[in-house]
Amino acid sequence: MSVSLNPAAPHHLPVFITAPGGTDVLLVAVAVFLLLAVLAVGLLFLRLHTLPERIAHRGHKLQFEIVAILGLLALFTHVHLFWVAGLLLALIDIPDFGNPLRRIAGSLEKIAGIPPGEGAGEAPDEIGAARPAIEESTESAVEVPKTITLPRMPKERTHA
Repeated sequence: MSVSLNPAAPHHLPVFITAPGGTDVLLVAVAVFLLLAVLAVGLLFLRLHTLPERIAHRGHKLQFEIVAILGLLALFTHVHLFWVAGLLLALIDIPDFGNPLRRIAGSLEKIAGIPPGEGAGEAPDEIGAARPAIEESTESAVEVPKTITLPRMPKERTHA
């Protein structure tokens, strides 16, 4: 018995129609393309989602941590305002207020003759009484007077 085509069917079938028992090449190609497209879009989304964190990575540690938390909140809550806030915070360069204060504290310790880093231990306790100072003999220590008095200028007298 020979296989014959239906008289209504065309004599030349399109490429995407497979013979019975054959591999559907179009189905395999579309499945591979769909898998690669989903992976590419997912990677693009994750790169875009981590953009604020990558920008904030060059900044301060606290700023980076806040931006990272905002990114996680945006990821898990689907509230895009968190992502926008994280992006804006990452783009803003927050000034470093700690370094000038550390330099001032170091200068004051140097003036007072205290070794660097030990001035914080001499802060008043809870009651308000200061702890006794640690005496060290250093040749570079400078004697600082307890009180500073200014010389008085004589008042001008006016005679009438």
